[in-house]
Amino acid sequence: MPGIVVVSVFVVLVIITIALGVRIVPQGSKYVVQRLGKYHKTLGPGLNIIVPYIDSVAHKVTTKDIVLDIPSQEVITRDNAVIIANAVAYINIVSPEKAVYGVEDYTLAIRNLVQTSLRSIVGEMDLDDALSSRDQIKAKLKGAISDDIADWGITLKTVEIQDINPSETMQKAMEEQAAAERQRRATVTRAEGEKSAAILEADGRLEASKRDAQAKVVLAQASQAAIEKVSQAVQNNELPVVYLLGEKYIEAVKNISTSQNSKVIVIPADVPAAVRGIMGNVGKSSNK
Repeated sequence: MPGIVVVSVFVVLVIITIALGVRIVPQGSKYVVQRLGKYHKTLGPGLNIIVPYIDSVAHKVTTKDIVLDIPSQEVITRDNAVIIANAVAYINIVSPEKAVYGVEDYTLAIRNLVQTSLRSIVGEMDLDDALSSRDQIKAKLKGAISDDIADWGITLKTVEIQDINPSETMQKAMEEQAAAERQRRATVTRAEGEKSAAILEADGRLEASKRDAQAKVVLAQASQAAIEKVSQAVQNNELPVVYLLGEKYIEAVKNISTSQNSKVIVIPADVPAAVRGIMGNVGKSSNK
């Protein structure tokens, strides 16, 4: 019985020793091995053998790309505007031993580094530039932190600016500014339209006045020509002229009498004399 117990204990120890000495590392990972508390080596994917009881796996590190979400933060621009920005960083650990021994918590360190660099970069820009220059901010941010995290055995694949928006107070101020600008443009446009309309109306009146003047000149010239022709035709004989005037007068009186608004007709005192003169002249002509 004592022999069986010893053999059993020995077999158990052998199994435990083999289990401690064999390490199978999965693809996409690396193991950091310490020997008696000191860094010894890094195990790659596959089957690896270590010295049992002396070597131990201290850290298991992924070699896949790691996505770090950078929390949102308030950033003040050069023109004292407050914006809220956040980002996302893609990193890859190329030297696990540097990552675990070079910094206490590399994810926390990188987040703080990105936030600090982002505040510094945006703080040197005006609000309009910060809102419209994401690519420029991204390039500066990547250049600012790549060298720092390289000392930790980490490569920065890329960093993207997810959101960069004005704060609620700033958004309200920008909306009011935009509304005021639109109102100003509308006022200017309306004033320009009224000015153009006034100019066109004045030009129209001027053109109409010129044409009225031209028409009056033409009418005056026509009247002058008509008078000259009548004078040439009548010469010393007044009877045709008097007859025509009387006929025109009678026609005008007739038109007035048929008007709906006409109630009283005033006949000049010299009309009967003119008519008698016409009749007398007619009689004399008949006697002749």
